[in-house]
Amino acid sequence: MAEHGVQAGDAADLSGAAEQGIRTPVSDASPDHVPRVVATPEALALIERLASEHGPLMFHQSGGCCDGSAPMCFQDGEFMVGNADVRVGEIGGAAFFMSASQFEYWEHTRLIIDAVPGTGGMFSLERPTGLRFLTRSRLYDDAESAWLETHPVERAG
Repeated sequence: MAEHGVQAGDAADLSGAAEQGIRTPVSDASPDHVPRVVATPEALALIERLASEHGPLMFHQSGGCCDGSAPMCFQDGEFMVGNADVRVGEIGGAAFFMSASQFEYWEHTRLIIDAVPGTGGMFSLERPTGLRFLTRSRLYDDAESAWLETHPVERAG
């Protein structure tokens, strides 16, 4: 497993976040790689727990209402992705997908996946745990944006 560290931009952009209950994400950022999606330690712990119970996992976040506006966790391959989806990245060993149309709205922000008390989406694996995945975000800085322009997301299909 890769060594994880918090990227300076994440901590700076979330200053004061502790008072708001926002946790610092874990990131694999380096000058040679800018992740589009990262997870907090709490989310990574929940992913590990779910993977030990269900095997390999995947995430999908669509642009729909209700459950579809939250990251949904499935057993890998249980949710069909296609040409209308993009692979945003990976968190905790699980691929993270999003509809291409929704990505157009989120492409200027780093997605920060957290796990908070609550009930997950109707079909999401974390539903019975008393926790739910939640997407937070922050804008990329100029250097990150420049790197990302030369490294587009992959179509899923």
